[in-house]
Amino acid sequence: MPKMKTHRGAAKRFKKTGSGKIKRSKAYHSHLLGGKTPKRKRRLRKADLVSEKETARITRLIPYK
Repeated sequence: MPKMKTHRGAAKRFKKTGSGKIKRSKAYHSHLLGGKTPKRKRRLRKADLVSEKETARITRLIPYK
């Protein structure tokens, strides 16, 4: 059985935590920031976890991370 290939796009976007959950960054923080409130921009800086429904799908994309 050959090794599975890691999905390189997913590898750049997701990281696994020590407990096996998948961490992601939030969207809407790359441009057009002038119209967003400082509070909203602060919240967008923080990392977030992938939902439980999506975790299984993304785990298949990053098998060795």
